[in-house]
Amino acid sequence: MAESAEKEKVKWTTTIIISSSLKNCEVATALENRSHKVRYSNAVESGSIIFSCTGVAFLLMDAKECFLSAEEIFLAKIEKFINIHQNSFLIVSAAFHGLEEWKLMFRIQQRFLGSKLRILPVHNTVNTVNLMCTIAKITSKPYIDNICYRMIATKAYIIEHSPVWKTLQKINLSDSFNPN
Repeated sequence: MAESAEKEKVKWTTTIIISSSLKNCEVATALENRSHKVRYSNAVESGSIIFSCTGVAFLLMDAKECFLSAEEIFLAKIEKFINIHQNSFLIVSAAFHGLEEWKLMFRIQQRFLGSKLRILPVHNTVNTVNLMCTIAKITSKPYIDNICYRMIATKAYIIEHSPVWKTLQKINLSDSFNPN
């Protein structure tokens, strides 16, 4: 137990590939300040951030900019992004997510229904950075293994302590459900 507590204190860092268009963006600066290895690239989609250790990709879009541009333009950008990245998240930033912002996200969701795009509303830079780092961290190899182990242990605990399972054992029906 003490070992896992010590591991949690170790600061998680990784290599992040950021679109050159975000070089002067607050999000890029905040990621650099968290001691991540940040690389800028012209080869990635404008507005994208890719965590190389997990393959998680984020596309940052400001709700105001979406309202000012033609819908076909930002939808084409999103489509290109999800065709390149299998594990993709669209981060829609707005200081306040009012009716218009929710309608925008609903239109995007309808357009890409069935794809692996996940839409995440955020309000500020801190919110954005924390969200991206949390998703990237929990999908990285050592953490995902730990999460899978915890889920299996939890499932076993729930089954062992289930009143339904105990009732089945009492009436000797549990043997008919046992695959062995």
